[in-house]
Amino acid sequence: MFRKVLIANRGEIAVRIICACRELGIRTVAVYSEADRDALHVRMADEAICIGPPRSTESYLNIPHVISAAEIADVDAIHPGYGFLSENANFAEVCEASHITFIGPSASVIRLMGEKDQARRAMAEAGVPIIPGSEGVVEDEAALERVAAQVGFPLMIKAAEGGGGRGMRMVLRPEELVQAFFTARAEAEQAFGSPAVYVERLLQRPRHIEFQILGDRYGNVMHLGERECSIQRRHQKVLEESPSPVLDAATRERVGAQVVEALKKIGYCGAGTVEFLRDEHGQLFFIEMNTRIQVEHPVTEMRTQVDLVKAQILLAAGLRLEEVVDTLEFRGHSIECRITAEDPDNFVPSPGRITAFIPPGGPGVRVDTAAYAGAVVPPYYDSLVAKLIVHGRDRAEALARMRRALDMFVIEGIKTTLPLHRRILQDPRFVAGDYDTHFFERLAVAVS
Repeated sequence: MFRKVLIANRGEIAVRIICACRELGIRTVAVYSEADRDALHVRMADEAICIGPPRSTESYLNIPHVISAAEIADVDAIHPGYGFLSENANFAEVCEASHITFIGPSASVIRLMGEKDQARRAMAEAGVPIIPGSEGVVEDEAALERVAAQVGFPLMIKAAEGGGGRGMRMVLRPEELVQAFFTARAEAEQAFGSPAVYVERLLQRPRHIEFQILGDRYGNVMHLGERECSIQRRHQKVLEESPSPVLDAATRERVGAQVVEALKKIGYCGAGTVEFLRDEHGQLFFIEMNTRIQVEHPVTEMRTQVDLVKAQILLAAGLRLEEVVDTLEFRGHSIECRITAEDPDNFVPSPGRITAFIPPGGPGVRVDTAAYAGAVVPPYYDSLVAKLIVHGRDRAEALARMRRALDMFVIEGIKTTLPLHRRILQDPRFVAGDYDTHFFERLAVAVS
């Protein structure tokens, strides 16, 4: 087992990792930027090291600074959390070269699944259905037009080495194709350092469904069910639930088995998420894989009672999957709301000092956060303030519990999206489970 782990992240996920390490008897080292000097993860860790100015490129994304801190603190392993360096294959390689365990999959697997066109090919070869599209990266206008003729309209142009909605353009008509291609390439270059894009068919009313997986270094892989992530704004998830309200047992079993076999073939070790779009006919198509812990992992934890962060650490330490998850049982329904520091009406960021922070409690309620009364939400990073998660015996109880918890949650001093989540939870379409990835636009129209 590891003696000391450095957490190459900040915010609620850094606090979450510290909790898992404490239960395992592992000492922790927090790294922080100058803007996070008074952050909760800095206070909670056994040691803390400042690694640079507020800008993430000079601190949390600065590989030499992170590795230097790890060497100074003499750690055994680094947990990257999500975001920042969590899916950076170069960082995983540097950790290995420095004789520090990277808590995640190998650099080669991160690189394979991070290059979206290569990931599509690998999944297709393993028998997982993929959305029709280009065989690989589309290099120029001539290739673009050939692929568009084969795929048809509408279609999507997507960055090959990134996600989160950046480097992505929807093309409804042929006359929009070329401009969208160059715009997507430019945005991909700026966001990910590579202009590479690929093309795939656009599904009109898709649902976003993902499978949580765990794998060990001995070739064993399992899935822990699915999460519905279709409530999104500009391709960023807002609310997640598990199980999906529309996925039937036969599809869950079939696709889950396909995912497990595919990841066995590539030698996946650690936690990861395989993401799909579901069309109006109920068919699931692979879109990408995230080779890290997800923001929404708590809904799976609530249903399975499997600590996924602790599982990551144990698997990285060399334990077998059967030693980490001896039994797996799915119980009830779970929902997560992402509470962010934004104006709930126009989504203008709302950084500043939190003057009051009173999280809800009671049966089946969990709050993952690094916030507290007096904490400052800096303008430099992701605006997530807290994740509110509930669990109920069924979806109806989970919905009632979430409504109650949202009403009890008090955050003052900054604007947050608490009112937005209350609107979502009252919307008849959401209550009925009748929604897709375009739900948010229709909600915004209804509110205005």
